[in-house]
Amino acid sequence: MVQSTIGVLLMAYGTPAHLDEVEAYYTHIRRGKKPSPEQLQDLIGRYKAIGGLSPLQEITRRQAQRLEEQLNSRADADGQTYKVYLGMKHSPPFIEDTVKKMKDDGITKTVGLVLAPHYSKMSVGSYIRTAQDAIAKEQGPQMEITFVEHWHTHPLFIKAVSKRVAQALQKLNGSPDSTMVLFSAHSLPERILDWQDPYPDQLGETAQLVADRLNISNWQLAWQSAGQTSEPWIGPDILEVIRSLHQKGIDHLVSCPVGFVSDHLEVLYDIDIECRALCDELGMTLVRTESFNDSSDFIDVLTDVVLKQKAGGM
Repeated sequence: MVQSTIGVLLMAYGTPAHLDEVEAYYTHIRRGKKPSPEQLQDLIGRYKAIGGLSPLQEITRRQAQRLEEQLNSRADADGQTYKVYLGMKHSPPFIEDTVKKMKDDGITKTVGLVLAPHYSKMSVGSYIRTAQDAIAKEQGPQMEITFVEHWHTHPLFIKAVSKRVAQALQKLNGSPDSTMVLFSAHSLPERILDWQDPYPDQLGETAQLVADRLNISNWQLAWQSAGQTSEPWIGPDILEVIRSLHQKGIDHLVSCPVGFVSDHLEVLYDIDIECRALCDELGMTLVRTESFNDSSDFIDVLTDVVLKQKAGGM
């Protein structure tokens, strides 16, 4: 492979490919500590409830393929081409193995991009550290890599989120006073607040920009999918928020899990099953925004993010 090929290390969370891989996947998330039989069965039950497995693996592969195609359709006049490599944090292909593959292929310049718009030291930061450690362990000349840390205010991203919120609002018949747009993202342990981690503020920025674009005044940020650990996690939890909104007379909800870019367990189970069941119980109507997955406007976002990072960092 010629040196004019720019590598893109596209990083994502990962998911088991089969139910018999759930225990190994869960153990990897827990840093080598096996889950209890009850924890394992709970997670397997959630996968079964959404159809047996998460579609995340296949979606992420399509995102990588479409991103490579789009990048090469806009390749530089000097003939540089792009090759996108997919690296997962908790399932094959692992980030470490992907870095080795890139070195073996002769890639010397790379843009690293995590499929998460908002930065936290515990999320995007951990992907970056994993990639950096993997590169440092490789023998020979070091691969030159520049990382995208966040893209939560990118104009194309805000436009794409706004489009989906507007479409969801059109499906509701409620008055503005009885309708709430509920933006949500994965909760993280409260200790990130002591670090002055930018994650909560960045999510608020995204939500505010979308609300301003659509002239929405009734919106709120909630947290979901908190880990089952002994330490406190950022709240309020989305289920608590839904109950509170019901008590305030809100009958119609648009759920926008803006911290996620693909259909996966935290969307298909936590929103589509748990939140919807609570709304049904309370007599509330819930419409979730469509996930980006490998839609054209989302691939446009990723393409522009990579090209701008490459132009500014190489």
